Amino acid sequence: MKKILTSSQTVGPFFHFGLKPIAVLSSEDIPGEKITITGAVLDGTGARVNDAMIEIWQANSRGKYDHPEDQQDRQTTPGFTGFGRVFVNGDGGFEIKTIKPGPVDWLEPGQQAPHINISLFARGVLRRMATRIYFADDPATGGDPVLNLIDGPGRRNTLLAQPVDGRPGAYTWNIVLKGEQETVFFEV
Repeated sequence: MKKILTSSQTVGPFFHFGLKPIAVLSSEDIPGEKITITGAVLDGTGARVNDAMIEIWQANSRGKYDHPEDQQDRQTTPGFTGFGRVFVNGDGGFEIKTIKPGPVDWLEPGQQAPHINISLFARGVLRRMATRIYFADDPATGGDPVLNLIDGPGRRNTLLAQPVDGRPGAYTWNIVLKGEQETVFFEV
């Protein structure tokens, strides 16, 4: 028998049944600023994509990941893993409730601005699409070394969650899969 390579399979409807949503990453007793991020997944024409899944991975309010490879001299937060998963609703929208992460050490302490790592999975997407959410109203965002690797402010703006007027802790951010306003995605 000869072994041959076959093409990658797309994420199909089977995927949904084996995964549980975790849209609320933080309970009231977890320290940190409570935030809610709402948005939608949009295709290249601006139409909402109604069959996508978003995974969230973030540091706690001190900038520490709950992972053994995070060797920072900071404390983890009991009860906060920093991991979540949401499925878009029938209209392509999503909502994430969590805490605002703290700055994360990179080459120097606190050099990476508060951010949330995002992975997107959807029908027709052969590999996960990785991106980040930064906070437009956070003063550290302008100095983030990863964000500053992206050419042009228009492209960087695709990663900035915008505060919602009159709603403290509320942000809006969309994932655009293609076109002029395409979200910046990173190689993984």
